[in-house]
Amino acid sequence: MISEDQNIDNIVNGCKDGNRQAQEKLYRNFYRAMMGLCLRYTKNETDAMEVLNTGFHKVFKNIQKYDAEKASMYTWIRTIVINSCIDYIKIKQKNIQPVDLNSTTEIEIDPDIISKLKSDHLLHLVRKLAPATQTVFNLYIIEGYSHKEIADLLQISVGTSKWHLNEARKHLQKMINEESINQ
Repeated sequence: MISEDQNIDNIVNGCKDGNRQAQEKLYRNFYRAMMGLCLRYTKNETDAMEVLNTGFHKVFKNIQKYDAEKASMYTWIRTIVINSCIDYIKIKQKNIQPVDLNSTTEIEIDPDIISKLKSDHLLHLVRKLAPATQTVFNLYIIEGYSHKEIADLLQISVGTSKWHLNEARKHLQKMINEESINQ
């Protein structure tokens, strides 16, 4: 993130003026956080880098629209990058198959098991999920979106969003249980 001796307003103004050094500073300061975000939505680092660069291209293209009074720079960039991730998934997936279940069975994963997993290993397991299921899981669990918001973003029903979350939990529980048995 941007250190205290760097003024975010100066960097943003430089970006608005098309200054490449300011753009590089902004990119470098938010790279780690946004790359981590992209890695949660893609299957590998190459795809994550593609989405990240697409997201930052949109950031620089639309920097004139940034309003510091409405959101922090981090939040503004994060929103753009999340939308880039969703766009990428839609292109790769073409169509998320609609599944409309009135009720889904909640699958619980023991928090003690999850706390023992390293974050990179959990990311590896999440990446094994089907793209649509992975996306719903990330949006709901990690980003905190509601099923209604996810349905609107992905153009699916609320029931389909709930189904994908349930599927994610079911598959993650199965993978975690299989690993704990094999250890």
